[in-house]
Amino acid sequence: MKQSVLVTGGAGFIGSFLVDQLVEEGYPVRILDNLDPQVHPGSIPPKYLNKEAEFIEGNVLDENIFKRALSGIETVFHFASCVGVGQSQYEIAKYTSVNCGGTALLWDIIVKNKLKIKKVFVPSSMTCFGEGLSRCDSCGIVKPLIRKENEISTTDYRCRCPWCRSPVSPVPTPSDCRMMPGSVYALSKKFQEELTLVMGKTYNIPVVIFRYFNVYGPRQSLSNPYTGVTAIFLSRIKNNNNPIVYEDGLQTRDFISVHDVVDLNIKAMDDNRMSSCVQNVGSGIPMPIKEVGERLIRLLNADVKVDVTRNFRKGDIRHCYVDINELKTNLSFTPQVDFDNGIMELASWSEKENAVDQFDKATRELSDKGLL
Repeated sequence: MKQSVLVTGGAGFIGSFLVDQLVEEGYPVRILDNLDPQVHPGSIPPKYLNKEAEFIEGNVLDENIFKRALSGIETVFHFASCVGVGQSQYEIAKYTSVNCGGTALLWDIIVKNKLKIKKVFVPSSMTCFGEGLSRCDSCGIVKPLIRKENEISTTDYRCRCPWCRSPVSPVPTPSDCRMMPGSVYALSKKFQEELTLVMGKTYNIPVVIFRYFNVYGPRQSLSNPYTGVTAIFLSRIKNNNNPIVYEDGLQTRDFISVHDVVDLNIKAMDDNRMSSCVQNVGSGIPMPIKEVGERLIRLLNADVKVDVTRNFRKGDIRHCYVDINELKTNLSFTPQVDFDNGIMELASWSEKENAVDQFDKATRELSDKGLL
């Protein structure tokens, strides 16, 4: 009989696709999700929620509910999380409580009740790094610091060498790169990583930390202004508003399809190489943010354009992308969904989805807090 699985946050974007795949492959699956109204308007279960999985509505900060959800479970995917760099900078207690406290409670219940857990997955984020690695012509491979307003101009947003201050060029970022979190969200994910690694080692429980870069695909909330950039752009476009891009639009991110992320997680369940694993997960292809917006506009045949504001948002990074050779070598894994096909799927899905554009509201909040 296949092992029983708990997916916290299993009604969400990545979690729900993972639940679907687990159910399809015959795993008994339980979901714990609080149906956060920022992600699920009206706190109503989404239409796509898999009916063959047991569903428990509840918060990962509620010890009694969390303990009930963990009863009889062998593998845990702890995907429940508050997500969003900008919002985390002024919702400090909320992000710290849910992300750090929820993970701490998970381990507290496992340890105190001597649960027979075979493997724990805790997803992390590329935001833990701050800037990715770069190459300086004079100093070699360097780790740029988070940029400050007085260090850039509206004509030059480049990162600079921390030693000689020359402009640098981005290179792939490996999993053992030094972490320099620049937000409360990033700090909370770093804490989740480190706590999980310590607990796994202490109690001899295999743990897997996949550090996701920019995951995209269907089911990402189009009404949450603090979700991924592709969903934010789609919400703007569907409401006939210009997608907004900060700086010059040439800052890059590494995009990976939710389907590849799910495949990797399923593969990792029975892969003994992944027993105390920390691995960056992305495509290895840096994509300019402006280009992402332009592609979505073309696919939806929309009468809008990308609005490049040249504004600088505090804490934003310039470049960070995966060293794809690590995934291939360490885990024998290569992403299968290329960006063209993935973005076409996303655009097609979005045409029938409702989108409440709350970008302006979120921008005002950031501005009011002095973050923009």
